[in-house]
Amino acid sequence: MDIQVTINGEQQSVPQGTTVAELLRALGKEPRYLAVERNLELIPRSRHAECVLLSQDEIEIVTLVGGG
Repeated sequence: MDIQVTINGEQQSVPQGTTVAELLRALGKEPRYLAVERNLELIPRSRHAECVLLSQDEIEIVTLVGGG
């Protein structure tokens, strides 16, 4: 069964039980260069594998850019 989540402003379906880590892999994203928020709360990389997405979650994935 799929659930609906919003990822960077776009509604998407993901399988129920999907974690943040699984979502990033499915999207082809490299977690070490990203910040992920779930419902305006920053999810530390160390918790990506245990953070299960829920229906109607709002996920923001931001690429970190270095420079000065």
